[in-house]
Amino acid sequence: MEFNNGQNHEAEDEDRLSALTDDILLSILSRVAITAAARTSVLSTRWKFLPWLLHELNINVRDFLSAPCPNPIETEHMDGAMASLTKAIRSFLVTKRREATILRLQLKLYLVSNCSDVIGPLLSKAIDTGTVNDFDLAILSKEPDNCCEEEMLQQACLVDGFFSSYPSLLHCLTKLSLYNVCFAKWDMHHLLFDCCKELQYLFLSNCDAGGLSAWKICAPGSKLGVLELDFCCLGRLEVLCLPNLKRLIWRTWICRNAPVTFDIVPSLKELNLLCPASLGHREFMLSEVLSGTAAINDLTLNFQGEKLWIQPEGKRLCAAFNKLKKLSLHGIFVEFDLLWMMVLLEAAPSVEIFDIEVWEHPCTMDPEARQNTYGERINPSWKSEFKSCKEWLLNEVQITGFSPMKQQMTFIRAVMERAPKLKTIVLKDYQPCQDCEKIGTLPRSERLPRECIFPKGKEEQDIVAKQLIGDTVYSHVQIVFGG
Repeated sequence: MEFNNGQNHEAEDEDRLSALTDDILLSILSRVAITAAARTSVLSTRWKFLPWLLHELNINVRDFLSAPCPNPIETEHMDGAMASLTKAIRSFLVTKRREATILRLQLKLYLVSNCSDVIGPLLSKAIDTGTVNDFDLAILSKEPDNCCEEEMLQQACLVDGFFSSYPSLLHCLTKLSLYNVCFAKWDMHHLLFDCCKELQYLFLSNCDAGGLSAWKICAPGSKLGVLELDFCCLGRLEVLCLPNLKRLIWRTWICRNAPVTFDIVPSLKELNLLCPASLGHREFMLSEVLSGTAAINDLTLNFQGEKLWIQPEGKRLCAAFNKLKKLSLHGIFVEFDLLWMMVLLEAAPSVEIFDIEVWEHPCTMDPEARQNTYGERINPSWKSEFKSCKEWLLNEVQITGFSPMKQQMTFIRAVMERAPKLKTIVLKDYQPCQDCEKIGTLPRSERLPRECIFPKGKEEQDIVAKQLIGDTVYSHVQIVFGG
């Protein structure tokens, strides 16, 4: 009798791994956390040097936090994680086992204790000697809710001191992410656009210039292609000159009027503005915001389930919408009428994809708190006599959060009447929301009437499709029901 204690299976698994080429194994290692990749070096003689042959390194200090991840993350947690990260940096950058040039180093760290005094020289030497070609740096901090202005000023001082001590880091810095930094006492413009000559991607989270000051950017020689702001308390962003800027994303602003203006941005193609309008926000003219642009082809406006923060206008948008190919209107409160969107579509006959996302989230906050913060949700009732003389090029409409409510069905029919080239209408259910599930919100099928629920099953979907198209002249339009 032959006994099998599992060793044969282990040998077979090892043989399968041995059959893989180094390129495939390195591709696998590049997809796991650096802590896991380093541990594979003890598997066999062949694996011993593989982690040090990786051409791309992603070292995240959060991978070195204790499990489960502490909440909140305190200073002692940061110190311990940074001590481990420092060892990893030294191992991967200084060791004799490093044989391959690092084409891209992605590093996320905290500036705490004396670890930066160790990491700084290691990174500088790696950059100066050509070991690192491309540098992506994220300087993390506490969670925004836990940061006061004094801490944000202190974080700015740490960041400034780090770059001042190790200026080599700026030479190949292509992406920079900063969190909880107040630039009131720091020449941010000089650092980002005069010193970081290779910077292509800038992400700022909970950053400001102090006292709701405006931030003016005039950098004709900058390579910056993407600017992403997340809850940055700026009085306004004035982009005077960024010739290579291709995409701008701003999530949540607190300035009362238009958050951004443009002057010289010949490459700007994608603009994404997301903000729930609070009681302090005023409506602004979208045409004025876009007046300095000439090449935008992808525009996303997300209202986060609150009232619109743009004023009704149609014809004045034609010039700004001249090259628009995709228009996305997200965070539209579920009870709002949708016909106001026709005004925007009339101004954008070149749009080929129109993407709508309907908002229905009980998880946001309790009704009283929401009322005190955002006020009444005002149903849009835009009316415009303007009708484009150009034929609409629209060929696809996507609606996430679809239900056969009267306002949605009426809007879809109105679009079909104006869009002769329309081929496809994609109707999707709401995306799962973990926050709604956490507070024990009942499924929509149990708390909403049937006409407010996404049609399930072929029979219900066929009924909706027939209501939209039936035997009309729009029978060539394909109705697709997604998940």
